Amino acid sequence: MKKAVLIFSIICAFVLAGCSNNQEKAQETPKFLDVKLTVNPEKAKVNQPVTFEAKVTYGKEAVTDADDVKFEIWRANDKNHEKIQVKHAENGIYRLKKSFNREGTYYIISHVTARNMHNMPKAEFVIGHPSEPEKDSNQSMNMEMDHDTNQGESHNHGH
Repeated sequence: MKKAVLIFSIICAFVLAGCSNNQEKAQETPKFLDVKLTVNPEKAKVNQPVTFEAKVTYGKEAVTDADDVKFEIWRANDKNHEKIQVKHAENGIYRLKKSFNREGTYYIISHVTARNMHNMPKAEFVIGHPSEPEKDSNQSMNMEMDHDTNQGESHNHGH
């Protein structure tokens, strides 16, 4: 009888330990790919260098080994978009310095693929005097996504 109670106690201990591990896992916050895009300065002069930075994190971890980071830059209402491959600089920051020889309102999208997810924040900046901004920047972004698909590029959005 004492053996049965001892065995029962051991089994109960294992079952309770297993339940507590499941509760800990259920309370973990899901991790997402986060990209903070900054433009410095947001208003620059013609031929003045502008620094673009994408700070990439996954949860609280800095991502230093993203699969792909491209900055897509274009002048408002221009059909030609320049895509520039960007390398990791430091502490999860991917950086590009670029100057512009034409005044106007510009846009940048950082296309970041890491940890089987894709994030693409967008920012606006001005060189010299602003030009006519795009009427619906979200529509422009959707057109670009369709354009990318037509080129055979596929992006996994973590689905």
